[in-house]
Amino acid sequence: MHSLPLLAALASTLAFPVTAIAATYVVVIEQMRFDPPALTVARGDRVMWINKDLFPHTATADKQAFDSYAIAPDAAWTYVARDAGSYVYSCALHPTMHGSLNVR
Repeated sequence: MHSLPLLAALASTLAFPVTAIAATYVVVIEQMRFDPPALTVARGDRVMWINKDLFPHTATADKQAFDSYAIAPDAAWTYVARDAGSYVYSCALHPTMHGSLNVR
């Protein structure tokens, strides 16, 4: 009989949904390119752009979903992917640099 309250407490704990832990993905900016150039993440995940280049760069989405503004050399910027969709982005300072972010 002493185990009945313990079992009830355990059952109520297990009844709550488990929340997934968000992952963090890294895009390295180096040699005037984004690496990886394409990335797929889940909603709620974080994407961190790290600028290892000699120049400032941006990660600016075409659909205005996100914009890092200038990321200085040896600096980083993080974006939380909240909305599902496909986002093409580029560096506003160097328009030949392109990447894509797919949020599922």
